[in-house]
Amino acid sequence: MPGPPQPRPWVCYAIIACAVSLFLAEQVLPISQVVRSEHGRMQIPPLGLYGPFVQAGQYWRLLGAVLEHGSPLHLLFNMSVVVTLGFTLERGIGSLRFFGLSLVTALGASTFSLIFDFDVPTVGASGMILGWAGAMLPVATREGRRDLFIWLAQVAVLSLLPFVSWAGHLGGFLFGLPCGLALRMGRQVYARALPILLFLSLVVALYAAHPERRGGF
Repeated sequence: MPGPPQPRPWVCYAIIACAVSLFLAEQVLPISQVVRSEHGRMQIPPLGLYGPFVQAGQYWRLLGAVLEHGSPLHLLFNMSVVVTLGFTLERGIGSLRFFGLSLVTALGASTFSLIFDFDVPTVGASGMILGWAGAMLPVATREGRRDLFIWLAQVAVLSLLPFVSWAGHLGGFLFGLPCGLALRMGRQVYARALPILLFLSLVVALYAAHPERRGGF
């Protein structure tokens, strides 16, 4: 007999729908901004992470950058991992817990990107996704951890390529780890820890967005 139906991964559905819709819209609408800097002429998409814009008050970019993608291949790769990794994790912990985790890891990815690549535009969901992997490590089985370590090693190699944000990957992963430790201690502990982790992640992200408040890097 077939088992009970699996819960719908509504957060992952929303991520995929928004990312694909945004990418298609940007192919036909001139909604990116052009800026000139020491890195040359750059196009900044409407939700892309770019330090000077966040510094000027466009804080939605701290989270919105996960929906922006630079090419069809970039979009396809990240959304495929949302399906394989995200669906599994969201069904395992529930959509509300998964949504909170995603906010924390997205902020973590943006924080490290701002610290190490403040003037470099950054887009993509991969930092948030690496955070999901970081959260899964403490709660995975031995076989699951082995598979995750193999996948993480592959991503680490890809992170060394030009135009790949190693900082965003590392930040998302590191911010995901404490969420996974809280999950391992039980749902009640996670429910209490998540608002604290989310608040701290937001504070650190805002701090990274304003280097002038600490005399620069």
